[in-house]
Amino acid sequence: MISAEQVQANLNNSECLILDVRHDLIDHQAGRRAYEQGHIPGAVFLDHEVDLAAPKTGLNGRHPLPSRQVLAQLLQQSGLRDGMQVVVYDAQGSLFASHMWWMLRWLGHPQVAILDGGWQAWQQLGGAQESGPARPAPAAAELSIPEQAAMPTVQTDQVLKNLSKPIFTVLDARAAERYRGDVEPMDPVAGHIPDALNRSHLNNLDEQGRFKPAEQLRQEYQDLLGTISAEMVVHQCGSGITACHNLFAMELAGLSGSSIYPGSWSEWVSDASRPVARS
Repeated sequence: MISAEQVQANLNNSECLILDVRHDLIDHQAGRRAYEQGHIPGAVFLDHEVDLAAPKTGLNGRHPLPSRQVLAQLLQQSGLRDGMQVVVYDAQGSLFASHMWWMLRWLGHPQVAILDGGWQAWQQLGGAQESGPARPAPAAAELSIPEQAAMPTVQTDQVLKNLSKPIFTVLDARAAERYRGDVEPMDPVAGHIPDALNRSHLNNLDEQGRFKPAEQLRQEYQDLLGTISAEMVVHQCGSGITACHNLFAMELAGLSGSSIYPGSWSEWVSDASRPVARS
């Protein structure tokens, strides 16, 4: 995490890249409109539907994960250089910022922090704002990408195999009513992956919409997981975004090493032969 005061002190730091990833899963233009109305000076806007997702096939979920090479090219075009500090923010309780944080870590760029409190914290500070459309960022030199992804992922076939031969535990970050199958506003099938546990990402936040203290998060996750180690947890949600919020919360709590199922529920239910649980 990084505070609004720290970001303000680094506004003119050429070694700091600020990414604005405000978004709305229903109104896909909301993030860009918000950016054009006002954003942190110098921030680069990245769109979760256009920039941060691979083409949809109907079988790979609502926000398919792009290849690491494509992501590297995008970030290079946004001005990212090796070793540069990245700050990411949104206005949705760090939901989309957590996903961007994870994507950078997955790419192999560890110098990334989430603005504590997001856009609201910047406004409360009275921080300077720019308005208008995004300006082209000067492209940086080619990024160095480790051959091995720094953050682990699992694929659908692994999740399916895990049902008959359990190795890891799936943790669903969607709201409880979606997990139970009471409602499903975004995907064609309601319910959850059999044997998955549930923790809504909203439980990671306090009343001000900021992450709870690390000690509290650690206790809450330990209460939920019991003897299950962090390395044996695979985070899942609707399309791989909210799952990163739970993973980030566990990292804050010192519970490192869990994985993401990028395709998540929207990919799981694209094949009617895959089992669905409701409760």
